[in-house]
Amino acid sequence: MPDRSARRIVAATLLAIVSYAAAVAPAAADDEARRQGRFGDAGFTFAPAHTGNELTSWITLDRTAVDLPPHGHAPITATVAVPPTASKGERYAVIWAEISSASPGPSGNVALVNRIGVRTYLDVGPGGEPPTRFRIGEVTAARSEDGRPRLVAEVGNAGERAVDLEGEVRLSEGPSALSAGPFRSAGVTTLPPGGHGQVTVLLGGDLPAGPWRFRFTLRSGRVSHTATGTITFPAAGEQAAAEGDPSVPGLAACAAAAVAAAVLLIVNLCRFRRRPLDREAA
Repeated sequence: MPDRSARRIVAATLLAIVSYAAAVAPAAADDEARRQGRFGDAGFTFAPAHTGNELTSWITLDRTAVDLPPHGHAPITATVAVPPTASKGERYAVIWAEISSASPGPSGNVALVNRIGVRTYLDVGPGGEPPTRFRIGEVTAARSEDGRPRLVAEVGNAGERAVDLEGEVRLSEGPSALSAGPFRSAGVTTLPPGGHGQVTVLLGGDLPAGPWRFRFTLRSGRVSHTATGTITFPAAGEQAAAEGDPSVPGLAACAAAAVAAAVLLIVNLCRFRRRPLDREAA
């Protein structure tokens, strides 16, 4: 009798383990497939997005949706047809692509997984693309609440087209002659013509306060500018302005002022020497 009871307990336990494994294994596999991007059949939906001008109406796609198997791919062709009556200037648009995957449940719901945009720039008229110009303003240092240092650059778009800015920071001449970097911005900061914004670069959490020499380089396409100076990182939650080096235009202005002052001094000395000679001749 005790043997039968023990056998029943063992059998019931094994049955419970097998039932639990059968229920959990598919869910775990689905979760892993979601993480790996291999979950069901994916579909892309494409559509031009309006951004304030008629470029959107000039863009046509060879197809607006495509079904993809796991790890599949398919090309999408976008054509821009500019009418002969279009006025000259630069246009901006975005072709949005949405990816969705089918849920494994009985309802067959569709969940949005991600959305990306392909930027489109079009210059209409002679003369080539408009110039790209931007200026780096004040650079400040700060620390987040968890103590991680960062550099923030104020930027102004002084050109005639939008800029997509990426930042890079290098540190040198730190405590005990330390150097660090390069550290790069996490994303891209887009500024329209005449726009202003900030580019932030997070640095290593174990950096000492300083002082440091920094090189903050911003790039948009093939155009880049660099701000240099000295910085000491403040305490957590605080900000500190960098001591920037004189810019090239500033140095040129100082040199021109010095030359003008020297010329004025020479002219005044010549006048002072001539006056006694003029009196003696009289």
